[in-house]
Amino acid sequence: MRKLILIVVLGLALGALFGQLMVSVPGYWLVRVGDTSLQTSFWFGLILLLAAFLVLHFALRVLSRLRHPVSRLKLWNSRTRNRNAMKSTVRGLVALAEGRWKRAEKALVKSADDSSTPLVNYLSAALAAHYQGRYDQADTLLKRAHLSTEGADTAVGMVQAQLMLDRHQFEEALATLTRLDKQLPNHPQVLKQLKQAYLSVNDWDGLRRLIPRLAAQQLIAPEERQTLEQRAYRELIVQAARQPGDIERVRNLWADMPDYLRGDIELVVIYAEALVRGGEEGIAERLLRHSLKEHWDHRLVLRYGLLSVDAARQLVYAEKWLQERPNDPDLLLTLGRLSLRNAYWGKAQEYFEASQRQRPSGVVCAELARLYANLGEHNKSQLYYRQSVELLDKSLPSLPQPSDDNR
Repeated sequence: MRKLILIVVLGLALGALFGQLMVSVPGYWLVRVGDTSLQTSFWFGLILLLAAFLVLHFALRVLSRLRHPVSRLKLWNSRTRNRNAMKSTVRGLVALAEGRWKRAEKALVKSADDSSTPLVNYLSAALAAHYQGRYDQADTLLKRAHLSTEGADTAVGMVQAQLMLDRHQFEEALATLTRLDKQLPNHPQVLKQLKQAYLSVNDWDGLRRLIPRLAAQQLIAPEERQTLEQRAYRELIVQAARQPGDIERVRNLWADMPDYLRGDIELVVIYAEALVRGGEEGIAERLLRHSLKEHWDHRLVLRYGLLSVDAARQLVYAEKWLQERPNDPDLLLTLGRLSLRNAYWGKAQEYFEASQRQRPSGVVCAELARLYANLGEHNKSQLYYRQSVELLDKSLPSLPQPSDDNR
């Protein structure tokens, strides 16, 4: 309302100003052509001149448009088709989100050529075809997506890699992702897909090298990083240990391992096993002994008792541990085995029996049965053999067994 009042006031003011000019500035126009003359007031003639200019300007614009009617029609038709393509694209994307794959593919492909974003159409249509199980059609649409837009290599490659992973074409996906990683180092989506590909093909060395990059981009939680690193190094050490001549590879892996993983008991045991297989029992002994100082664990204790290095020195170390843990059944079992290595038959018997009193065990009974058999005490040997079988039988799962009724 205020704007309307303002316009009216301005119009009246301009009218008054214009009327005042007409009174204060008289004049006339005289146009003479031959014997014919035309005379009018200056202001009326000015208005006629302005009107003639506007009419001429409008006429010229109409004529200029009529000069290119085909191009104008094509432009109008192109805009109409583009609007329709955009509507069809939206319908296709909605259908894709709703899981109506066939309808989505049809709408997206139909509108791709007229769309201003054909790359989006073809990539989305490829997904719809993939979800229908039409893999060849999906690959064809990916090729069309690549040709539709310049510089679409990265987008097409990522979608292609994801489809390969979904189809369990892990080797092909890894090859594609490796190429993309060289082109776009540290791209978040490429890194996440690489992690999935490495896990799928059990490429533990590739995963080991990828994990720090994932962490630097904050693409992996600390808990997941620890789990994956532990698994990667475990598998790599086990693989390297299968080849006794490759002990240097095992030692390099341990040296490259993050510090926090060197305290992982499972990895320590696996590394010790690898060292023993590679003929490095001395290093394994020092590793287990130092690890026991930091983390006392029954797995380390039992593995220490199975080493074949300086048995006398090992027994000294183990007996020192016994002063701090006099009732540890696993340590007592280890002491019994170390005593056997030192040919201390009586001491071995005492340690085994002490371990058995602390915690009855089929393994300890078997050690005692074997020891008594070699000492010539067959009655005791048979007794411990029966106890060993009974204890081991209790640890077995409950399963049907043959009897007189069902034979």
